[in-house]
Amino acid sequence: MALTMKRNKKIETSSQDNLIQHKQHIAFHEAGHAAGIHLNNKARQLPPVFFKIIIQEMTDVTAADVMAYQITHDDCIARIEGGRLIELLPPSVESLARELTERNDAMAQLVKDYMTAFEADIINLLIGPLAEAKHVADTDNELFNHKLVNLDALKNYGGSSDIALANEYLQSFYADKQQQDKKLEELFNAAFDFINNAENWAAITRLADYILCSSKSIIYCEEIFSTLDQSDDHFKNRGIKARYYL
Repeated sequence: MALTMKRNKKIETSSQDNLIQHKQHIAFHEAGHAAGIHLNNKARQLPPVFFKIIIQEMTDVTAADVMAYQITHDDCIARIEGGRLIELLPPSVESLARELTERNDAMAQLVKDYMTAFEADIINLLIGPLAEAKHVADTDNELFNHKLVNLDALKNYGGSSDIALANEYLQSFYADKQQQDKKLEELFNAAFDFINNAENWAAITRLADYILCSSKSIIYCEEIFSTLDQSDDHFKNRGIKARYYL
């Protein structure tokens, strides 16, 4: 009887640890998306876009849910609602751009702005699973680089639906599959650079901590913007102080 109770307690502890780890992965994944939407868009001088993070109450998550996530690497426990600059994709961005610029030279800037927004949406999709991957690497004291974490590896970090949506964008971007793959690799590198920026990573970590400490099922963009901007200000002030003491 005592051995059975000890075994059951060990299983219960292991299950609880998995739930905590699972919530951490989710928090960094969604914080990555959110930081991309706010900070990456702002850096590209794109207009603010409103969104919210919706999180299922973790007490309702079972060990089976965690097991399903570990097998499929696709998560529905948390998601970003909104946040895309371009909601409706045209049949072909390439043909649309050509048609608009041929009709009117003044439309060239509009097309350029559209393409910038188009690329930003894809980058922001990729930042989510990349943030989760970096968190896992940091936790395990492992290296985080392009060789170890490539596009295919993002499927191991809840990125299947993100990559699928990125491919939808790219299919309307280029008709040629080779061009699609080349552009996706280019935007993946941009997402990787965003994650590897110390200031951006500090902001993602701060927001992930906020998500983990929050008991809310919905976190609105005003809270998200405030948390990310506070991290940004703190990072810059710390840099100013360091230069002052030097």
